[in-house]
Amino acid sequence: MAVPRHGPRGVRHAGADCPSVTALRVLATVGGIALVAWALVSAMKTMVLPRAEASSVAAALFINLRRLFDRVCSPKRSFAFRDRVMAYYAPVVLLLLPVTWVTMVLLGYTGIYWGTGIEPLAEALAISGSSLFTLGFDRPGDMGHIVVSFTEALMGLGIVALVISYLPSIYGAFSRREALVATLEVRAGLPPSPAELLTRYARIGWLDRLGEELFPSWEMWFAEIEESHTSQSALNFLRSPHPGRSWITAAGCVLDTAAISNAVLDKPHDARADVLLRGGYLCLRRISDFFGIPYDPAPSPDDPISVTRHEFEQLCAELETAGVPLKPDREQAWRDFAGWRVNYDSVLAELCALVMAPPGVWSSDRVTGPRRRIRIARRTMLSRI
Repeated sequence: MAVPRHGPRGVRHAGADCPSVTALRVLATVGGIALVAWALVSAMKTMVLPRAEASSVAAALFINLRRLFDRVCSPKRSFAFRDRVMAYYAPVVLLLLPVTWVTMVLLGYTGIYWGTGIEPLAEALAISGSSLFTLGFDRPGDMGHIVVSFTEALMGLGIVALVISYLPSIYGAFSRREALVATLEVRAGLPPSPAELLTRYARIGWLDRLGEELFPSWEMWFAEIEESHTSQSALNFLRSPHPGRSWITAAGCVLDTAAISNAVLDKPHDARADVLLRGGYLCLRRISDFFGIPYDPAPSPDDPISVTRHEFEQLCAELETAGVPLKPDREQAWRDFAGWRVNYDSVLAELCALVMAPPGVWSSDRVTGPRRRIRIARRTMLSRI
């Protein structure tokens, strides 16, 4: 190999290389371009693209960090401890994502610089870091490499700008989500229960206002949740300010309330409950699709559900004791309720397991084998990478 010559500012440019070194430089250049493109596409999918398309970089980071958090959050630990630890899961991922992208760009451009003649490798890394972080302490000496350094600086500033705009949008969606979840505690207690919600509405004379006071706002909530929790997947794991509240247990409570309202309560049928139920289970299914959680897209009304007939009868007895008017045909009421519940029964439990939801009535208490469920979601997401 020829002795390298020195360029401006001490940058060393390679002379004639042997074929093996030339091949290595070509590989480094191509690999660097691919790594930079990978980081750029990942950032676009995660922060710009307004649809549910998983980024391989983000998915790998979520999955591997979840493995670490699961080791700390052993089932033998109390829920209070696991909740405190899991509260940091999504924020840590959100902080590491831009660090990961920046690192990929840094290493990618290092390969490009070295592969196109700047050596030694440490000098290529120094120029890459100086350009990416716009520090200006080192730069290449020829015009071609200066142009490349400009593109790297532009990409670094672009990632910073995206992150600056991305985090406020996530926490804005989080705030809107939690506002309605917080109002549910007033109506349904903590953990939220459809029996308590209906009992309180009966007590204050609001049973006839379910369709106008509760269902429309939650229908819009489900529509927004479907959009935000698939395009910004970290939202699924951001836990509520109060450890006993959760977006997914709140969703289960409202869906069960709508199903019970039309199936069990002795009042005129309310089509708004039907619309809410369909919007709700479609929302949970879309989120399940994103995480690769399996479910039956067309279940039969008489398929088994996790709520037993005995539990249903207990709820009816509780409502009857509270003075809530019930339909006399309890058998038909059970079939109607089960026919609605079967549409969201499995995905509700799966999502409760995935986000490690707090105790909830007919939602997180239906979870069996949460770690197995999480492993299924991991395998499906990894298959997309």
